[in-house]
Amino acid sequence: MKKSLGAKTIVYPTPVLIIGTYDKAGKPNAMNVAWGGLCCSNPPSIAISLRKATYTYGNVVERKAFTVNIPSRNYIKQSDYFGIVSGSKEDKFSVTGLTPVKSDLVDAPYIEEFPLILECKLTHTVEIGLHTQFIGQIVDVKAEESVLGENGITDIEKMHPILYAPETRAYYGIGECLGKAFSIGKQI
Repeated sequence: MKKSLGAKTIVYPTPVLIIGTYDKAGKPNAMNVAWGGLCCSNPPSIAISLRKATYTYGNVVERKAFTVNIPSRNYIKQSDYFGIVSGSKEDKFSVTGLTPVKSDLVDAPYIEEFPLILECKLTHTVEIGLHTQFIGQIVDVKAEESVLGENGITDIEKMHPILYAPETRAYYGIGECLGKAFSIGKQI
């Protein structure tokens, strides 16, 4: 029997997404965003949701661009830090020792040390309630060669992405491969 938990923000897995932006003065910033994910395949797009009170919110509105940086578990401490302090008060890149790199395609920085980067131009803004959803068209994806498998496809087991559990506020790694999508169901 299922037990009602009420209306909550629960979905599993929740990826850890680090959003890269520039402020009005051109200072790079990064923020750990819990609410986000792919939202369209053509054009390839991703949605992130931010509160207006965040520094990153103003940066996205100002610059009309952001990057989505997927950290590996090697950068769990830095990724958590990006969600603890505001870029309006601290230079997060100086504190973490990570390297902001200017994108050639969008007006936002990406993080050199992270294995997978999505460069996005803002296409839609949707006021939802406490959060505003920003939809960005993915204009390029950059991946470290070390996380690529056969045929240049990203290999999740080489990437070691971080997952977030909203209810317990804990981070997790990934588990084993259970089978190929769109094929194992044919065995029923």
